[in-house]
Amino acid sequence: MERWHNRVAVVTGASAGIGAACVKYLANNGMIVVGLARRKERIEALREQVEATARDRVHAIQCDLRDQQQIIDAFKVIVAEYGPVAVLVNNAGTVRVTNLVDDNNQQDIQDVIDTNIVGVVNCTRESFRSMKAHGGVGHVFLINSISGHYVPNIPNTSFNIYPSTKYAVTAMTEVYRREFLMLDTKVKVTSISPGAVDTEIIASEIRELLANAPFLQPEDVADALIYCLQTPPHVQIHELTIKPIGELL
Repeated sequence: MERWHNRVAVVTGASAGIGAACVKYLANNGMIVVGLARRKERIEALREQVEATARDRVHAIQCDLRDQQQIIDAFKVIVAEYGPVAVLVNNAGTVRVTNLVDDNNQQDIQDVIDTNIVGVVNCTRESFRSMKAHGGVGHVFLINSISGHYVPNIPNTSFNIYPSTKYAVTAMTEVYRREFLMLDTKVKVTSISPGAVDTEIIASEIRELLANAPFLQPEDVADALIYCLQTPPHVQIHELTIKPIGELL
């Protein structure tokens, strides 16, 4: 991780779960970390959960990823106050309990699309602009899901638009790989697809159905991210799938 020391990493959805774990792991490994989330105070609280020497490297900006202008403004602040972006962790994601055929669920569906797809596009664009302007080197992570490769089958449960947004992330990973190369940079892109992770995103209805199922912890995903960052400059882990032992999904 030495080449990333004191470089800037941006983590979206940083207030809880996988995002919070990534903030802590990146800061403990020497990076300046800026977390983006609507609950800014929860990111700031993470300073008490990292090593004492890492506390000054954790920063927070309030940002709703459904709002493009908030994203643009946040990245302007990041570059001006902390330096060019070297690592982006597109972690923010949401899910809604609904069915595609339900009435009056347009806002739920739109929120999932705007967060899981459009927010990723906007954050990656702003990060890549910074990476390209400062040597054309960096690493973009897309926190994907196994549901971006197949739709899990849980009886009497609809994942509605969520798997479709994650399938989009899978396609975007390859599109970004080609664009980063086409634009003459050495920016890496990695999709990390976890199975069930014990986070707040799992609705109580689904959690009850999976009461006896094994779960990953957010730290398992953060640990995998650190592994990917440590690969040599010529190595790119394109897709990494992680499942807990015994998962049946």
